[in-house]
Amino acid sequence: MKIQLALDRMEIAEAIEMTRQVEESIDWIEVGTSLIKEFGVSSIKEIRQAFPNKQIVADIKTIDNARYEFDLCFESGADVATVMGVSPLVTIDTCMEVANRYQKKVMIDLLNTSDEQKRELRKYKDAIFCEHLSKDQQEELGSQNQGISESAFSGFQIAAAGGIKLDSIQELAQSLNPAVVIIGSAITKANHPSKAAAQFKQLINQMGGK
Repeated sequence: MKIQLALDRMEIAEAIEMTRQVEESIDWIEVGTSLIKEFGVSSIKEIRQAFPNKQIVADIKTIDNARYEFDLCFESGADVATVMGVSPLVTIDTCMEVANRYQKKVMIDLLNTSDEQKRELRKYKDAIFCEHLSKDQQEELGSQNQGISESAFSGFQIAAAGGIKLDSIQELAQSLNPAVVIIGSAITKANHPSKAAAQFKQLINQMGGK
């Protein structure tokens, strides 16, 4: 499993400094939706410049105007850009076409997708599918949150996001077997982010992930 560090609700300089602290333990860097909304694609460009050898994910959450937004992300240095699974299929088709042109990847965010939509999305064999428990759901459910226990995308490349903590990652690995785990506040809000990230990496390595 790869660790994707989610950077949200901070200044660009803070995001870069945070990533420097944990760089050795993480694999992918997510330029979070809030960073892109507040600072535009400059956030992608600056993080790409600071970490030229890392995989950069632009969590733009496209739902329309796909060609323009995905061009912006990939021109700014992203390796992966996100689109909402509830988008019209023509939007997702366009995202896949733009990503193919740049030889980059699409992550489809499954937040709030219906069973019917998930069946339609299975045609995108080259996409990464993100099983996502939203921030609002996490805050409302609190300790009752049991996370996501299964996926309609078994056999596909899966990412998992939403309140992932050290004590839940083993169960998540068994239930979803994700290729990517997206971790935000469990690292970025920790008292010692570098130690927290190293603990995640060590546990994943012990479970057989690389």
